[in-house]
Amino acid sequence: MDIQLSRVRHVRRAYGIDEIALVPGGGTVDPSLVQSHWTLGGIERPMPIIASAMDSVVDGPMAAQLSRLGALGVLNLEGLQARYDDPASALERIAAVEGDGFVGLMQELYSAPIQEELIPERVREIKAAGGIAAVSATPAGAMAFGRTVAQAGADLFFVQATVVSTRHQSPPGHNKLDLKAFCREMPMPVVLGNCVTYEVCMDLIHAGAAGVMVGIGPGAACTSRGVLGVGVPQATAIADCAAARDDVERSGGPYVPVIADGGIVTGGDVCKCIACGADGVMIGSPIARAAEAPGRGFHWGMATPSPVLPRGTRIRVGTTGSLERILRGPARLDDGTHNLMGALHTSMGTLGARTIKEMQQVEIVVAPSLLSEGKVYQKAQQLGMGR
Repeated sequence: MDIQLSRVRHVRRAYGIDEIALVPGGGTVDPSLVQSHWTLGGIERPMPIIASAMDSVVDGPMAAQLSRLGALGVLNLEGLQARYDDPASALERIAAVEGDGFVGLMQELYSAPIQEELIPERVREIKAAGGIAAVSATPAGAMAFGRTVAQAGADLFFVQATVVSTRHQSPPGHNKLDLKAFCREMPMPVVLGNCVTYEVCMDLIHAGAAGVMVGIGPGAACTSRGVLGVGVPQATAIADCAAARDDVERSGGPYVPVIADGGIVTGGDVCKCIACGADGVMIGSPIARAAEAPGRGFHWGMATPSPVLPRGTRIRVGTTGSLERILRGPARLDDGTHNLMGALHTSMGTLGARTIKEMQQVEIVVAPSLLSEGKVYQKAQQLGMGR
């Protein structure tokens, strides 16, 4: 829908996941018959869930535990795990700092140089514990450490930034990452992101991405939208990028999974993202609430420590249960933040979708009152959906 912004400028209406609802079809399926398996870079997983490459969410033990439960965890190679032999004291300081001292502390802690020799050590730790070793770096980090990651034998490499494109312009004399060459030369599948448009998603797929991350700024701890004014609400962004994925496949190209990244807190959010076209989701704050999470009840984004323009903050998320309880249940909270897989399977069954592919085809309506309609008592008493 085009809207007239001025006499000469028209804009397109975009929708967030809080503004839509999923419509049941003509039949239902028992949740026990639902299949939520998906494949990323040749690796099949029963859970379409990836834990974000954030220091509050994933360390080596957490990555291994996520793998055992059927999900994936991505380790940030430009975070504390690659800067400190033992990052425990840094994590304790982040959890203890108060007020405005947080930004300065983060800039101090993340100014420590990355110790390249720690990268293979972290990969070995994950694999020795039986986990899938997925790691992440910015394009600059990928240029600097790609060879080390390859030699270490990582299983997946995520190249992530606020925005990644194949048409990046650099100042004279500055090297830039050739995404197509990088995907071709790395011995493991490479996932690229983030993006929010049909055209850029198409470019990243043609560059050789094994998966494409979708989302700019919706994360719970991210402030990019406020700092930069950049972003597209997730429902529209996912649907546009999923259309690019489908068009590539229809034209004889590979099927490249689309991964919704950011703004996902509840099981309902996971369901809506997949219905909009995502194959999987990347989540941060829900996993940061696990007892095993390294953030000690806090969560912060990857762009938070920037020495020039921080685009994230630290939020208190608390600790609500084990990782298994959050992913598989049984739930002890009634707000949708426990048993995310149970929510997905129940929603798929209610909608009559037996597979992720079928879930991507369910009817969607614009429903801005979905989360507030009839919830006056919950809101007044701060219970359930009123929290």
